Amino acid sequence: MRRTIPHTTLAAAALALVLAGCGGPSDSGKGGGSSVSSSPTPTASPSTGPASSPTGCAAPAPLTAHDSGRTVCLSVGETLRVSLDGTAERPWKPVTVKGSGLEAANSGIVLLPGDASAAYKAVSAGRTRLESSRPLCAAQTGRVSCLGIQEWWVTVVVR
Repeated sequence: MRRTIPHTTLAAAALALVLAGCGGPSDSGKGGGSSVSSSPTPTASPSTGPASSPTGCAAPAPLTAHDSGRTVCLSVGETLRVSLDGTAERPWKPVTVKGSGLEAANSGIVLLPGDASAAYKAVSAGRTRLESSRPLCAAQTGRVSCLGIQEWWVTVVVR
């Protein structure tokens, strides 16, 4: 007698393997914060981004993917830079701005495919949300991939 495995068991096992291989801490995407976390870290070291002040606002520093969910405070005249490291297989979309108080500035040249770079000058009091996203898993021809999205956002308060 021949044993068979029900198709639903195979489908569930395949789904578990696909989900386990996408976007976890061992993700093979190029650095720059490939973990998926929407909760902000209260403080950070200089190597991971800005540290929070007692008012809950982070000091302006170059923002990376690790800073997702943070609130950053600027004074009028200060400049804020964003540098999101991606890969050709998992590229960041250009950073978008929703709100007032910031004006686009020259961010330099992005040399690597998949990276997103932006700079903004604080021009007036206001509140702005900077956003970007990228695929959670690399799309590879002939392979199973996921449709997950890694979102990145930072709230900027200009005083």
